[in-house]
Amino acid sequence: MGFIPPNAPVAQQSVASYPLPMEKMEYPTTTREMLDWLRSRVGDVVPDIELLDAADVAVEINALKREKKAIILGHNYMEPSLYHSVCDYVGDSLGLSRIAANADCNIIIFCGVRFMAETAKILNPNRLVLLPSSKGGCSLASGIVASDVRALKAQFPGVPVVTYVNTYADVKAESDYCCTSSNGEAVVRHLIEEGHPRIIFLPDEYLGANVAANCNLPFVSAGKDEKGSLVVPAEVPEACVIGWQARCEVHEQFTVEDVSNARDTYSDVKVISHPECSPEVVEASDYSGSTTDLIRYVQEMEAGRYLLLTECSMGDNIAAENPGREMIRMCSIRCPHMNEIRLTDTLAALTNERYAVEVDPEVSARARVALDRMISIG
Repeated sequence: MGFIPPNAPVAQQSVASYPLPMEKMEYPTTTREMLDWLRSRVGDVVPDIELLDAADVAVEINALKREKKAIILGHNYMEPSLYHSVCDYVGDSLGLSRIAANADCNIIIFCGVRFMAETAKILNPNRLVLLPSSKGGCSLASGIVASDVRALKAQFPGVPVVTYVNTYADVKAESDYCCTSSNGEAVVRHLIEEGHPRIIFLPDEYLGANVAANCNLPFVSAGKDEKGSLVVPAEVPEACVIGWQARCEVHEQFTVEDVSNARDTYSDVKVISHPECSPEVVEASDYSGSTTDLIRYVQEMEAGRYLLLTECSMGDNIAAENPGREMIRMCSIRCPHMNEIRLTDTLAALTNERYAVEVDPEVSARARVALDRMISIG
């Protein structure tokens, strides 16, 4: 499917039109087998005493999800003992969105944060979607609300709005396209080719700046003052990317000094970063990409050292899956929101069918348009 002009209606695609990016995982059914399974995969990064407890809980979860015809989607930032024991599918936002669109189940449990579970609910309005946390927040998603998008559209009428999938449903509903860190640049380049020199890209300030740099466009950032009123730069070029002053609380902590320290200590290190890091950090890196891109980079690199500038549980998962490559642990920053979700929380959510995620039907229908465009672009 080709790109769709901003503001044009989109026909709902059939679920079958979105191919699954991977096979469903199958896990051992006894505690002893599960313990051996976990030891073989994450024994180098998770203490054995933790794996003993994890094996019992994981077997119970897997039996219960079969009984209830549930699937578990796990983001790459999940802790290793959960990531490697109960998730039917794992991946980044785009991959898991495709899987959610294809879901053949009664219940979806999303081991991630709330905006991800909302996306699954929008794509599956008639299925029960559970989040194993009563909160599941996100500093980036909380950094913008629907009224902010409406204010920007009023300030820049006719300018297409591209919204990062790391947003809540009401923000997606105000957008022309959603995107992920892996396809944001492709969306912006298409809009440029279609005659849209100005593009609003929300909300991650650093991702927007990195996309703008890759597209050879100036980047300007809007925001709000203390009273909550829209603030835009005095001069906004005719051709530019207009961003928003919100950042990921994990990725904004990485610095060029982290990169320099790694290179000073290990001359052969490869530095790889997520594009939610600052443009300066991305520029200083050897490679930058989505979580799936970073995983692929490590898998394909020659045996050697690498510094991973993203969430630390993902680092543990990559290290466990790539024992022939040495991960330099100079930074270890855990997302406090992803950290709310453990195996015991997942079991409780499935057992009690608690923390169901709901999205207003009207908001959901409008957000679905932007999400369908994202999934179609790939």
